[in-house]
Amino acid sequence: MLFPTTIAGSLPKPEWLAEPNTLWAPWKSKGDELARAKRDATMLAVKLQEDAGVDIVTEGEQARQHFVHGFLEKVEGIDFAHKVEMGIRKDRYKAMVPQVVAPLTLKGRVHADEARVARTHTTRKLKFTLPGPMTIADTVADQYYGDKVKMAFAFAELLNNEARALQADGVDVIQFDEPAFNVFMDEVSDWGIRALERAAEGLTCTTAVHICYGYGIKANTDWKETLGNEWRQYEDIFPAIAKSPIQQVAIECRNSKVPLDLLALLPGKVVQAGVIDVASDTVETAEDVVKVIEAVSKFVPLSNIVATTNCGMAPMRRDIAEAKLAALGAGAKLARQKLG
Repeated sequence: MLFPTTIAGSLPKPEWLAEPNTLWAPWKSKGDELARAKRDATMLAVKLQEDAGVDIVTEGEQARQHFVHGFLEKVEGIDFAHKVEMGIRKDRYKAMVPQVVAPLTLKGRVHADEARVARTHTTRKLKFTLPGPMTIADTVADQYYGDKVKMAFAFAELLNNEARALQADGVDVIQFDEPAFNVFMDEVSDWGIRALERAAEGLTCTTAVHICYGYGIKANTDWKETLGNEWRQYEDIFPAIAKSPIQQVAIECRNSKVPLDLLALLPGKVVQAGVIDVASDTVETAEDVVKVIEAVSKFVPLSNIVATTNCGMAPMRRDIAEAKLAALGAGAKLARQKLG
């Protein structure tokens, strides 16, 4: 099937699970009640995607407070009790982050519960997202390793352990989210891609890397305003990714100033093309989705295009996110009719 659909990863959390329209939103319950709420929200996220015509579903990241911190909570050697304020993504914005204070090891499985709930409740392909090692290293304060690269590779090893376990849980696609790749472009070629490859080592399921320009929050939209008329960050990092065994690359295309001819730098890769703008509350039409797919198809074979969202929808209003999911499904269906 041409143009299978998926999402970047996250969906808004129901109001009964966490504070809406907020990143790092506090949970509304705790203990067993919270575990049940996370399970129910995961099943709802899967159902919403299926109803919208999404072909490769995710668990919506419903059980994670944040896409990075959700992984870190199960890592020994991290102090969450004494968070410090730190500039992340080259000081694009400030965040309260945990500190690495001892050797990094996993306490056990990280995402087994939500992966198994999602796998149980859908027969469709299941994608699971994990933060990439460079992005994690940019989202914690290092008080132990004294070497960002060494710390990133320590995280890569832990990510690999969890990724292999997720594959055994029945996950079809494992996607590493690396927004830091669009910020530290020189480091991607120096060590970032090697750390990513370490995280994906030995996987036989489909592997992907998601590199976007961030959630639709003010810090990110303000940053985009400084990038000029053409966003060429991908130009610096695509050649390194093209040489890697990572099979798919998820990028931002809708309402983006990314020159799409840069996609020609990814020969042989499947491109998850962002056809839904997560930085705008305007709901796309099916025709809008088709236009982006058509533009991407000038540089990527039709058979190598997956339609997705530009980034996660975690901070978005639920009604708008659900309408955008419907547009994604309808747009891909229309594109098959027009371009297939």
